[in-house]
Amino acid sequence: MASKHNYTYMVKCADGSLYTGWTTDLEKRIRTHNEGKGAKYTRSRRPVELAYCEVFDTKEQAMSREFHMKRLTRQQKEALAGEWAARKEKEGSLSDKEDLITESEAMTDEKPDANTDRHIGKKEI
Repeated sequence: MASKHNYTYMVKCADGSLYTGWTTDLEKRIRTHNEGKGAKYTRSRRPVELAYCEVFDTKEQAMSREFHMKRLTRQQKEALAGEWAARKEKEGSLSDKEDLITESEAMTDEKPDANTDRHIGKKEI
């Protein structure tokens, strides 16, 4: 039986704003946003591009992380996205699905300090 993953993601919209959500199919969800069929917020802010994502085993974990990420300041969200992008660049051209924050590395209980160093890892999917 294939394992089903749940993703918490952040996209950067054409106007520079950031949108956070969760999904079970990351590629399809990004495509849906870009087709104008996704969240109402992103419909008028296309195109969007993936800026950050984490992978979880359960829907509840992904939804909880989405809730916490939406409470972060813009500066904190940009720091997460910057760390993710730096890791992708450092490791070469990995596909987005190969370069995810794993559940054990995700912060779920508290707001992070913008100056906190976080290790960004990947989970094989």
